[in-house]
Amino acid sequence: MASNAENPEARRQSTEDQVQLSSPGAPTPLSGATALSQSSNDSSMGGMSAMSSATSSAQYSSATSGASGPVDASGRSQFTAFELAIVMSHWDVGVIQKVQEFPRGSRKAPKLVLKTDTGNYLLKRRARGKDDPYKVAFCHSLQFHLADRQFPLPHLIGTKDNNNSMLQLNNRLYELFEYIKGISYDLSLEATSDAGKILALFHKLLKDFKSDYETPKGSYHQARPVYAALKAIPNTMQKHSTNAAELPRINELAKFLYESYTAAAQKVDELGLPDWPKQIIHSDWHSGNLLFRGQRVVAVIDYDAARIQPRMIDVANGALQFSVIGGGEEPETWPEYLDESRFKRFLRAYESVPDCMLSVAEIETIPWLMIEALIAEAAIPIAATGSFGRLRGLGMMEMIFRKVKWLQNQAAKLVDAVES
Repeated sequence: MASNAENPEARRQSTEDQVQLSSPGAPTPLSGATALSQSSNDSSMGGMSAMSSATSSAQYSSATSGASGPVDASGRSQFTAFELAIVMSHWDVGVIQKVQEFPRGSRKAPKLVLKTDTGNYLLKRRARGKDDPYKVAFCHSLQFHLADRQFPLPHLIGTKDNNNSMLQLNNRLYELFEYIKGISYDLSLEATSDAGKILALFHKLLKDFKSDYETPKGSYHQARPVYAALKAIPNTMQKHSTNAAELPRINELAKFLYESYTAAAQKVDELGLPDWPKQIIHSDWHSGNLLFRGQRVVAVIDYDAARIQPRMIDVANGALQFSVIGGGEEPETWPEYLDESRFKRFLRAYESVPDCMLSVAEIETIPWLMIEALIAEAAIPIAATGSFGRLRGLGMMEMIFRKVKWLQNQAAKLVDAVES
């Protein structure tokens, strides 16, 4: 018998069966046409449901049907003026005084910053494939829970008719957030420390959280897609490479990365990770998803990758992301070592939050999980396109090769640095 996870229709039916309001003010994030009042916590998101029953007009459908609408010269999707007018008619945010494009994140998910007489907002149209309302409702339920506990994040704005946190219109899904001004991560130890502390707070607040929606699983640890990607890289690179002399080195690097990924995963499992408690994790904790004011985190964004896993999947990846040293357009010239000061500061700050101390076994997994995360992040895009964004695939593989070798050789030293 197929499980709900294997049968989308069964999953949707079971989800709908669960959506029963236990009380008029309960912050249930999925509701048919039932609006919810503000919760007793008076959070700007606490009383919002996450599914709109809005229906599209024939005029809007005609104006926006087709592929993904207009795109700019760089291929980034855009809103039309008519689409913006129709969509914003479902929110009561006052008179729009200024509209500015916000070219960050996925090119397929256009965003606008709106200045109105009631404040500043960020409007987002979700990309195709990222707009399953049940998956979005899961993400919103996390944000409701966190916002009620004063976690730093942009609050969702409810629609004016039903106070819903998402608007479904013409088979598209829109979200409106309060706009929070912030700056990028400045590489300082103070900002690194706050990133570690906020991750610990995130884990602490969600330790016992249970969602009414199907919770995603899987991670970069011992992932079948990563194994498949590492096997596929030589063939992909052969198709995209203009230099046949590079192919032997590509094969050699792919073999090394496959063996290193396998060995690191085995080491992590031997230390006990499969038996450790699981909880909701962010699963994409890096500087691009944190907004800073000075050296303090003022908002954490992008909850789409959230899933249930042992917390160390987040902790190790965060330690990697906030200590890795990059460079210019030639990754093969990037240094192989990590910034050990930032590495230690991130983890010490994490442990400074009450009830967030790491066990010895958890600490010992960190270098090996970092190896897995480093390999996994690059393997899939290189296997698909032969490159990593604008960076050459071979250059990325050379860089990862050197960083993995360094992590393997320095694993004991890194563990000692945290334990001491």
